[in-house]
Amino acid sequence: MPIPEDVTGDEIDKDVRQELQSLPKTLADDVARNLVMVARLLDEDPEGAYGYSRVALRLASRVAAVREAAGFAAYANQKYGEALAEFRAAKRMTGNIDLWPVMADCERGLGRPEKALDMAGAPEVNKLDKAGQVEMRLVVAGARRDMGQLDAAIVTLQSPELAANSVQPWTARLRYAYADALLAAGRESEAREWFAKAVEADRDGSTDASDRLAELDGVEFVDTMVEDEDEDEDEDAVEDAVEDDEAPAPPKAIEDEMENTAEAEVEIEDDKD
Repeated sequence: MPIPEDVTGDEIDKDVRQELQSLPKTLADDVARNLVMVARLLDEDPEGAYGYSRVALRLASRVAAVREAAGFAAYANQKYGEALAEFRAAKRMTGNIDLWPVMADCERGLGRPEKALDMAGAPEVNKLDKAGQVEMRLVVAGARRDMGQLDAAIVTLQSPELAANSVQPWTARLRYAYADALLAAGRESEAREWFAKAVEADRDGSTDASDRLAELDGVEFVDTMVEDEDEDEDEDAVEDAVEDDEAPAPPKAIEDEMENTAEAEVEIEDDKD
């Protein structure tokens, strides 16, 4: 797959670069550039990111960072079985448990929410940092909803992290999940409050909380770009009709009046003669 010339491979994290030092330099550079493309495209073009991840995997399947990147690319494309296999491989190579929450979410994606709940009770969870524990809480709440246990999902999200006034990287998503669960339970006024709080914390637009809030408030957005395009098309059609002499024919009544006027003018000329 083509890689832009401005991608050198030096953009990757230094820890990943260190992992790649076990490879011949030319190969390491090729793998690094493909990993950069995975990271660059993951959000905007998941299919493209997946393609680059497969190239990197073919070149260096024994590098944990490559397996992890392949896992995230598969996950972004909802290839949960494949993602889980790659995450397990990466964990086996490094012993790192940071991927535990996303592995549990893969179990949800495969239709096994009970397995996700089992993972939430595993010893690995106690080794997660605060961000990982919050992520695990989100997965558990999702699993509860998958199983139709809506009240349990709401209770799961009621945590010190949810109530905290400080804004952390996970705050917007946690508040959003809580608001969404409340709305699903028919608690609309509470849901609106928490969607508003999610908007306050969502500094990078990671959720559509503002749209959900507007929807609850009955606000409708008009796409002015579409209207402008329609107006431009109408103007172009009129201009084309004029240029091609395709203007619509005058109504019959107007034609008759024009003919009568012409006949009257002829009679006047005859009288003058």
